[in-house]
Amino acid sequence: MDQDERYAEAARGYGEAIDRLARGYEADADARRDLVQDIHLALWRSFAVFDGRCSLRTWVYRVAHNTATSHIQVRRRHRRVDGDSGALAQLPAEDDPEAATGQAQALTRLMDLVQALAPLERQVALLYLEDLDAASIGEITGLSAGAVAQKIHRLKALLARRFRGGAA
Repeated sequence: MDQDERYAEAARGYGEAIDRLARGYEADADARRDLVQDIHLALWRSFAVFDGRCSLRTWVYRVAHNTATSHIQVRRRHRRVDGDSGALAQLPAEDDPEAATGQAQALTRLMDLVQALAPLERQVALLYLEDLDAASIGEITGLSAGAVAQKIHRLKALLARRFRGGAA
């Protein structure tokens, strides 16, 4: 399989996950679109050296998170980070608009809290929210599965405290 075919397969299989990941790293809609494009470009380029020693899923998440982390570091150097949380993608309308609004507000709050985490913690939290197990997260981040499990436990407690307490 050549570079273009691998990229096409990855984009089809993980495009939505890349979009969700970008929402976790970037609140500003325009910057988020730039980030998604950067991730896709980095992913395409990466397949020139992909040797199959890890799964396609692991490779995609590793490239995406490395690109997103670099993006955030560059943005922090070039502009002041303000408190504007931006908007998450619109959730599908439900029969109960009040519940849908509450869910959208809760998701916005959670993403604000995740965006405030340090890069490694943010990466672990976002991968966990993508339903990856500790071993897979460890393979992507370079941490041991035990260290990932410990981080997840601590992050869940921290985010729950901050969510309930109102502190970002």
